[in-house]
Amino acid sequence: MNHIKFSQLFGDAPFWRRVMKLGLPIALQNLLSASYSLVDTLMIAGLGSVALSAVGMAGQWSFLFNMLLFGICSAASMFVSQYWGSKEHDKIKRSAGLTILITCSLCTVFVFCLALFPKAFVGFLTDDPTIAAAAVDYLRIIVWAYPATALTLTLGAVLRACEYVKLPTVVSAISTLLNVCLNYVFIFGKLGMSAMGTRGAALASLISAWVGPVLLISVSLLRRNILYGKPREFFAIPKEFFGLFVRRATPVVFNESMWGLGTFLLNAIYTNYDPVGYAARTILSTFENIAFVAFVGLCNAACIMIGKSVGEGKIERAVGDARRFTCLVPVVSVFAGLCIILLRHPLVQIFNMGSNLAPETLSLAAKLMFVYAMELPVRNIPYIQIVGIFRPGGDTATGVRYDLFCLWLMSLPVTYVCANVFALPFEVIFFLMYVSEDYLKTFLCLRHFRSRKWLRPVTDEGKAGLAAYKSK
Repeated sequence: MNHIKFSQLFGDAPFWRRVMKLGLPIALQNLLSASYSLVDTLMIAGLGSVALSAVGMAGQWSFLFNMLLFGICSAASMFVSQYWGSKEHDKIKRSAGLTILITCSLCTVFVFCLALFPKAFVGFLTDDPTIAAAAVDYLRIIVWAYPATALTLTLGAVLRACEYVKLPTVVSAISTLLNVCLNYVFIFGKLGMSAMGTRGAALASLISAWVGPVLLISVSLLRRNILYGKPREFFAIPKEFFGLFVRRATPVVFNESMWGLGTFLLNAIYTNYDPVGYAARTILSTFENIAFVAFVGLCNAACIMIGKSVGEGKIERAVGDARRFTCLVPVVSVFAGLCIILLRHPLVQIFNMGSNLAPETLSLAAKLMFVYAMELPVRNIPYIQIVGIFRPGGDTATGVRYDLFCLWLMSLPVTYVCANVFALPFEVIFFLMYVSEDYLKTFLCLRHFRSRKWLRPVTDEGKAGLAAYKSK
């Protein structure tokens, strides 16, 4: 990136128009999803620290499931965005169909295990009988939302990769509004209903989750968008296509599953080390999801724009946009971090509306928010590089090496030793977890970005464009 003028990076009007057109609806969709989580957490916080910790622990299995889904859908988005660029609609539908088959198979495994053995899976995270009982009640209901989540994420990923960004956003808005209303009714027992507590939160999430796939499929059939077609167009998968998809998708799925499992183990360390600390971590997670929406929007815009350009064979445009996103994300991160630092105390107090949370929980949550805000600029660089640039460029393997090395061989051991050997304060452990994972990974990602080895098209137009780009 040497000798690149500021005007070349940020003076490109078409770039900004496409970022706004694609990124804003996706950011709004994720803001709605984060609000969905915020409403749950706020209402459950009114029930006390036990309920808050219980739902947070049960949610760890949902987190792991969602990470696996994200890996599968991320790989699918790479194929779909490149095929969208080369206008190969038949291959887009095959990618969608194969992704649905894979995510539904994964969903079956999770539902079977968690529905039959909820106590065993909750027991992995805590040995507190009161928290465990509440977590089991929540998990037994919410697990039936997993199939809806799988379909919603898969269909939404395909639509976004084809630049149909409004429909998933509208569906998220409807689901979120419904969840808010049902939470109020079921948790606290309104409109003649009995108060159900954490079970009510799970039931509200279950009902609103199923609204997503029903609306996405219904509207797609009515509008005859890219998801409209005969079943054989989606599910008649040639062996060659299946092999290519699996080869490119497997590293991404493995990456996200192992990253999700590693994060799951980090949370297991936190819950066993300090339940109060984990309640504070749950509060942070809610705000983390909201703060992250802008970066999800930027990352998805990058996936669509870079993947489409690579698929079309417009490699120089793809590289230029990738450079712009690489510079833009840290700038936005600094601004977001400053806002979090300035507002962390009043934000944390929102969770104490019912005065049911211990003061030490709220104080620790504010400290964790400060740590998160300070780390945000560094932490987001690998995210945009791996998910927003390398993958849509066709490089699905590099992220595996960087993510797993920095998480499993550095962050996890450091966190475990700091908690179980040195018994450091929770906020210090949390800070060292970030530092041990993020700094080396950021350096490795930027070095790989400069090498241009992440350009690996799957379309014929893309391969021809890459050859022409290299010959310059």
